Amino acid sequence: MTGNGRQGGVLAGVRVLDFGRYIAGPYCAALLGDMGADVIRIERREGSEDRFVQPIVPDAGAGEGGEGAMFLQMNRNKRGITLNLKEPEAREILGDLLRDADVVVDNFKLGTMARFGFDDAWYDANAPRLVRASILGYGSTGPRAGAPGYDFLLQAESGLMSITGEADGDPMKLGVAIVDLCTGMLALSTVLAGLQARHRTGLGQATEVSLYDTGITLLANVAANFLASGKAAGRYGNGHPNIVPYNAYATRDGMIALSVGNDMQYRTFCEAVGHPEWAEDPKFARNRDRVENRSTCDGMIEDLFRKDDTQAWLDKLLAAKVSCAPINTVDQALGAAHTIARGLVATAEHATEGEIRIPGIPFRFSRDPAAIRRAPPTLGQHTRDILGGLLGKSDAEIAALRDKGVI
Repeated sequence: MTGNGRQGGVLAGVRVLDFGRYIAGPYCAALLGDMGADVIRIERREGSEDRFVQPIVPDAGAGEGGEGAMFLQMNRNKRGITLNLKEPEAREILGDLLRDADVVVDNFKLGTMARFGFDDAWYDANAPRLVRASILGYGSTGPRAGAPGYDFLLQAESGLMSITGEADGDPMKLGVAIVDLCTGMLALSTVLAGLQARHRTGLGQATEVSLYDTGITLLANVAANFLASGKAAGRYGNGHPNIVPYNAYATRDGMIALSVGNDMQYRTFCEAVGHPEWAEDPKFARNRDRVENRSTCDGMIEDLFRKDDTQAWLDKLLAAKVSCAPINTVDQALGAAHTIARGLVATAEHATEGEIRIPGIPFRFSRDPAAIRRAPPTLGQHTRDILGGLLGKSDAEIAALRDKGVI
């Protein structure tokens, strides 16, 4: 495997080319970078659209007005280069980079790389060890093959919105781009599997994930319920279709999320809140009974919880080892002591902005720690380093390419 020798981590020595835009592709590549891969983000000369999505961080290197916060999150641990792939010289440069890379990640429309001259035959002849991660809207087969995909639309089309929201309200999307994010994670899995298979075969391969496939997959137990019973899924607000009590309940000054997963836990809960008789009531003794009498069970719990403050209930329930949590705001969650202790808010030294705060890394390795080793790159920040250091081009050659609009 190739590498620049400057990064540690479990994927040290792996070089990744990142053509991603917005979330799914860049997130996959960022996670690879967190694990130590040398990730090169390739953008248009004018910059990818995701650099400029609000909110903007002033003076963060995207030209007048700064850089998008989303870009800063999704592009840590990357070097940045610009290429105008409409120019033949740029495609030659890309070919050289692909020959020396281990992984390429893209979420182009179907067939875009082939139109630039990089089809299966080219890879077989020139970069047979390359693992290719293609992220598509609807995949490469089926009646919607090749159509562009967007998180909001896929949350709608996959059925996810139909099961999200209050029972008597409108379908709702999740507050984050869950389909995009999970597609990036699935793409990461295919890349790691492809690299592992290469140890055995000596060859890379093309991998594919799509937002549509991810959306359907995220139906998970709801899909399993329908396939087993034929009964249409509904919306339960914060409730669970198969478990009661499992909901958000109002207190005197806020709300608590409560998760009681089985009958033994329900007994513990009833004792903790001073109502052991609830566990003996035939309407609530078994989970199947509580599901059948969902509204009554939820109602009596909320009536009780409204009599005291959130923290008082949390203290009582957690002392009895009942699974519950406060419903935090985003600022409360990011400022929580456990968030800070787990390193889930991190800092990086940006080339123009100075120290910036960005989301941290969600996984751990005992021998080769994941780390934020590079701040997100400014537009084309490492073009000279990559063309000179990796491809051996002189300063004069690089200047000529810039003058011709190639970089």
